[in-house]
Amino acid sequence: MVEFNKISGNVWNIPKSGKMLVPATIYASERLMDTIKQDKTLEQARNVACLKGIQKSAYVMPDAHQGYGFPIGGVAAFDPDEGIISPGGVGYDINCSVRLLKTNLSVEEFMKKRHDLIEALFVNVPSGVGRGGKTRVDRNVIMEVLSKGAQWAVEEGFGRKDDYLRTEENGKMSADPHAVSDRAISRGLPQLGSLGAGNHFLEIQKIDQIYDEKIAKAFGLQDKDNVTVMIHCGSRGLGHQVASDYIKEMEDKYGFKDLPDRELINAPINSDLGQRYYRAMGAGANFAFANKQMITHWVREVFEKIYGSVEIDVVYDVCHNIAKMEKHKIDGKLKQVCVHRKGATRSFGPGREEIPDVYRSVGQPVIIPGSMGTASFVLVGTKTAEEITFGSTAHGAGRVSSRSAALQNISGEHVKNELAKKGIEIKATSWKSIAEEAPEVYKDIDEVVRVSHEVGIGNLVVRVVPLSVMKG
Repeated sequence: MVEFNKISGNVWNIPKSGKMLVPATIYASERLMDTIKQDKTLEQARNVACLKGIQKSAYVMPDAHQGYGFPIGGVAAFDPDEGIISPGGVGYDINCSVRLLKTNLSVEEFMKKRHDLIEALFVNVPSGVGRGGKTRVDRNVIMEVLSKGAQWAVEEGFGRKDDYLRTEENGKMSADPHAVSDRAISRGLPQLGSLGAGNHFLEIQKIDQIYDEKIAKAFGLQDKDNVTVMIHCGSRGLGHQVASDYIKEMEDKYGFKDLPDRELINAPINSDLGQRYYRAMGAGANFAFANKQMITHWVREVFEKIYGSVEIDVVYDVCHNIAKMEKHKIDGKLKQVCVHRKGATRSFGPGREEIPDVYRSVGQPVIIPGSMGTASFVLVGTKTAEEITFGSTAHGAGRVSSRSAALQNISGEHVKNELAKKGIEIKATSWKSIAEEAPEVYKDIDEVVRVSHEVGIGNLVVRVVPLSVMKG
């Protein structure tokens, strides 16, 4: 059992004890805490607080659940000289992330050819377990992708400059493709430009509610008549292999006898191995950025084919599984730290230089998808988040049931029928993939974002609801 205390309405604390170097802080309502404490999330947060060089606290977001080493929904920052970098603090799906597109196509016009659109998207945007992309590239091209990310895709004609300018890190992280193994590259070669499976999706939505009209207008989301498009995918097999490679190499070099959990294997940030992982992780992130950029291009092509001329613009593109060097105020002084966000979204307030010029005066767009059949949300980053979570908030609804449990208790056919009753059309590669991602296996997304808003780590701007869903 992990001892924890309630600090205030939505704030909980695991006091520093034993080998913990800092306390752990959990942001959750009573209801969310009831699910969080049912798995090993709190134990994992306590373990993260034992890692060398950790700063201030180990943080747990409202959507948290048990992950590999770090909880999913976990945030931790480490001193660059004394601290560590851990693949478990980033995740296997490096830069699993979400992009939101706005359109000038009305919901009324969309619904007239909705079925035709989802069928065409299913053909033109590859998805599913092990499914490859439709663009064949060689090793030399992949090395460019790993270096340039979304910027490579735009150079090759997949979209336009505005797309990556409205992407975290401008769609390109610092990276070294040569730090990525041949095995990882081989896995990535056939998968570039594909959605994948699991919780990845492509969803057509409508704006259901506007909470902040001024910021909604700044994000271009003020028109409730028009549809939006949300794309959720990551670095596919390439990112998974990068994580596997470096977990093994760190185990071989450092062992894990001093760790509370072997899944927290790590390397000093300033070591050769730590730096190689950081650059390989950046390469995996760039693969994911390029992936979404190519999918964005094909989405535009399909909309144009079905509806004629349609304006489709990127609102923003956020990372969910990443480690970054950022400057934050600690003990009254600005300090560079390595922030791990594992199933968490960056949530910077107004003025940060990392935010695109067009949004800098209001704050960073924060995109938080729900499950299929439920709402998703656009929030705005805050100065409060910078002060109490290293500029972070939740990344989604967060699972409450495993995929294997879902398959035992839920049928894909039942889920499809229930979605149809809500007016939602779904297209997927299998009944299994639908059952695994049923809405009931996730936390209440409305509750997650309510807590984020009340705590002030990401404030409500817009609520969107699904019209059509495409699953891998």
